[in-house]
Amino acid sequence: MGNSLTNIGSRPAAYGAAEWGLAITLAAIWGSAFLWIALGVDSMSPGVVAFGRVALGAAALATFSKARRTIDREDWPRIVAVAVLGNAGPALLFAQAETGLDSAVAGMITSGTPILTLIIASLLLRKLPGRAQALGIGIGFLGILLMAFPSLVGTHANPLGVALVFIGTIGYASNANIIVPLQQKYGGPAVILWALLVSSVLLAPLAVMGIDESEFTPMAVIAVLILGVVGTGVARALSATLAGRVGAPRMSTTTYLIPVVAIVLGVAFRDETVAPLAILGVGVVLIGAYWSSRAVPTH
Repeated sequence: MGNSLTNIGSRPAAYGAAEWGLAITLAAIWGSAFLWIALGVDSMSPGVVAFGRVALGAAALATFSKARRTIDREDWPRIVAVAVLGNAGPALLFAQAETGLDSAVAGMITSGTPILTLIIASLLLRKLPGRAQALGIGIGFLGILLMAFPSLVGTHANPLGVALVFIGTIGYASNANIIVPLQQKYGGPAVILWALLVSSVLLAPLAVMGIDESEFTPMAVIAVLILGVVGTGVARALSATLAGRVGAPRMSTTTYLIPVVAIVLGVAFRDETVAPLAILGVGVVLIGAYWSSRAVPTH
């Protein structure tokens, strides 16, 4: 885990078209994921929603031959760690949290992933990222605070829900550091498929227990279907691919764009109003994302 590829990925250079394409696609998918979760838990139990998203994500990836690549025995402990920290844990925690927490607030909290990823990477590798990346992460975090402040005033920010989302975010940050060498060895789709299959097994008992208290309305079913196939299967594979290319800390800065997407969708489709401070925060976040995407020193 201490080699340079684990720290900075296979492409330490500045983001190219492929990297920006992956980052923007992930931001668009993840930016809408919290809405799908909220629609799902309106009618279904958190256990059913969590199981549905990982099982559907696995089913979607299983249709691709590259995703069915065999994993070596010595790497299975890491696959299980990815399943727990990056899939099953956050899936359940976020679903449970959004039974009493606004989806927008959940998205704001999740945007702290880069800071936690940086801290965990530094502890594991005993090495800080380049100055540009550290500066970009710091600028992005400032932007998140600017966006979050007006949004949190007067919203339904249940303390337990906030805690659950924060714990899930720690899982995402840990997972980002674990998954890089696995992706470089097997490819993103294969790593995520096997991790999602393990997650499905772990969450199946909770889904069974939650069936009686769930109502499978068309809206909820469609929401979980999109959340599973696109927001979990496709997005997890793309995020693993990006992490393998640019390293965990830089990949995680993609989450800084999530609130940007949420604001745009809210204004466009829900007639929401955006505070001037939040608009300023959007600009600051984009500056942070740009700085984080710059080349990483390799010596």
